Amino acid sequence: MLYFSRLKTTLIVLFCAVGVLLALPNLIKRPLPDIPWPQIHLGLDLRGGSYLLMQIDMNAVIKEQLAGLTDDVRHTLLKADIGYTDLGANVLAKRVQFNLLKPSDAAAAKPLLEKLINPVDAAGGAPDLDIKITPSGAVTLTLSRAGLIAKESQALAQSITIIGRRIDGSGVVDPQIARQGTDQIVIQLPGVSDPNRIKRLLGKTAHMTFHMVAQNVNPATKIPPPGVEILPMLNDPTQSMAIQSRVAVDGADLTNAQAGQDPQSGQWVVNFTFNGVGARKFAEITTKNVGKLFAIELDHKIIEAPVIQTPIIGGQGQITGNFTAQSATDLALLLRAGALPAPLKVVEQQSVGPELGADAIRAGIISLAVGFVLVIAFMASFYGLFGWFANIALVVNLLLLVAVLSLLGATLTLPGMAGILLTLGMAVDANVLINERVREEVKLGRKPLAALEAGYKRAYGTIIDSNVTTLLAHIMLFIFGSPPVRGFAVTICVGIVTTLFTSTVLVRLITARWYIARRPAALPVF
Repeated sequence: MLYFSRLKTTLIVLFCAVGVLLALPNLIKRPLPDIPWPQIHLGLDLRGGSYLLMQIDMNAVIKEQLAGLTDDVRHTLLKADIGYTDLGANVLAKRVQFNLLKPSDAAAAKPLLEKLINPVDAAGGAPDLDIKITPSGAVTLTLSRAGLIAKESQALAQSITIIGRRIDGSGVVDPQIARQGTDQIVIQLPGVSDPNRIKRLLGKTAHMTFHMVAQNVNPATKIPPPGVEILPMLNDPTQSMAIQSRVAVDGADLTNAQAGQDPQSGQWVVNFTFNGVGARKFAEITTKNVGKLFAIELDHKIIEAPVIQTPIIGGQGQITGNFTAQSATDLALLLRAGALPAPLKVVEQQSVGPELGADAIRAGIISLAVGFVLVIAFMASFYGLFGWFANIALVVNLLLLVAVLSLLGATLTLPGMAGILLTLGMAVDANVLINERVREEVKLGRKPLAALEAGYKRAYGTIIDSNVTTLLAHIMLFIFGSPPVRGFAVTICVGIVTTLFTSTVLVRLITARWYIARRPAALPVF
């Protein structure tokens, strides 16, 4: 009970001192921008900001998948020299269909088409395609239910990742992005009163691809030949260009994109760099097509179509297009973040004013202060000197809790503030248990030191058991709860850990130092 080695005492004091220092940045303004200044960030309900509910266009996901499947079928049949007619996708029926010129080719086509089937891991390896060939030579490749569910789930997860990258790149601090339902995403932007720029960033799919221009196709034709698309120009929608549908190089192979200024013209441009796969494809396509037009497509619009002057083998390129500094920076950000698998549309938008957040903060601070004072008064009046020891631990506990949340970069919301208030109440429970056990030992006639030792020893088991079960319950809340519930769970979990330290270690150290210094004949208030 009384023995604390010098090293142990130093570590306890040092730990508390570091906690106090780490909590101070929440009370003091950052002196210099370059100094690390860990703070607790205020959430949307405290700071004000914007709330967006966005929905993924799942039909676009299916349409994109069917377009890729159509292209794969076309190349598979051409490579095998199997004739076909009426190849096309039916989005409503979620299938690709065509007719064999010779029904007798069915036996040769079937194993080739089956190679396009992929197993769905989430569905126990179920196929993502159902292939049917009739005796007349009619072939259908239908997306299976397991494949559709997996594709939609993958599109939602990929969208959340891309949205996070784009918002992080825009400079918004502590955005909260969460899935809602099967096709919706909730986005909370603390401190953002005008979300229009974010909406513009999220309103673009930013799928960039490189295509060879179809040289002999008139852009004015209404029905382009198979394998050719007519797309409008980005800067002049009245103009259009015919490009080959097959993607020569995919923008997904980009590793970096940065806005910059052309040293010769002074215009804003976007410089990009490919990974190894993209660089190899880019070098191959530009080597084989010197003197031809090479189109850069972004979201079904042609940005530009320069002539390939020389093979580009360095894996680097440049996009020009009458950009401003802001538009070049935003395009570079979109390319770095990656392409969304499907367009997003805003289905709900709300703004939380800073006045409401200020009122919430004021109410939270008042409730914390009143609760803190009541707890201190209760402990001091019921347990005297030992109550004041518990009060010191309570203050240190609050500072350690703030320090840990600051290191974690946690976002404090109203549920989080409720968690802190609840932690303050729980923090004294351990000291109440210890003091009551010591009081019982005194009543049984034990000497002060024996009463302290027995009291601490008997209380430890109950303290550990109750706090561990509470900690496990709130870990489950954090894992399975919604974002506001997670904020509540985080403060409780951190509070339980700091409470165990201050109640069973710090208070014991203070009590031991007091006993060694005073050697009392009787314990006060007991």
